Amino acid sequence: MIREGWLGRFYEDFEIGDVYRHALGRTISETDNTWFTLLTMNTNQMHFNAQYSSQSEFGKLLVNSTLTLAIVVGMSVSDISQNAVANLGWDDIKLLHPVFVGDTLWAESQVIDKRESKSRPDGGIVHVRTRGLNQNGDICITYFRTVLVHRKSARSLTQAFPEPVSNFDS
Repeated sequence: MIREGWLGRFYEDFEIGDVYRHALGRTISETDNTWFTLLTMNTNQMHFNAQYSSQSEFGKLLVNSTLTLAIVVGMSVSDISQNAVANLGWDDIKLLHPVFVGDTLWAESQVIDKRESKSRPDGGIVHVRTRGLNQNGDICITYFRTVLVHRKSARSLTQAFPEPVSNFDS
């Protein structure tokens, strides 16, 4: 018997006040930080020059803040936007505590509002507040996010798995 895996939440699954502690943590390596910084053409040496950053007030490499944002958003996808039509915005992004190479980030999101879409009957708009914490519980980043999410009736969009040409038994 084939059992469906986690397909994420649909519009009807969100309840105002619910908090989702996203399941996976992520330790940030020096390679992650350097590659992301170079890919995004960020020339601040605090992110890729150990000798330079050792002379700063932090005394070590500082993780690129947009990498922190990208990882925390990514952690929330399976709970918040797996079934998104589109991201509609990120607001009020705050960087509250520095993130360093070797830190492990965790994230949680709270549903703060939802409403039916006026222009898309197959979806609804969900507003969440998300925060990213390091391994010590320090809140490193917070933001508000607005997502247009499919309704369950649009579920056919999630059925992309191809039909196998043979069974496991063959």
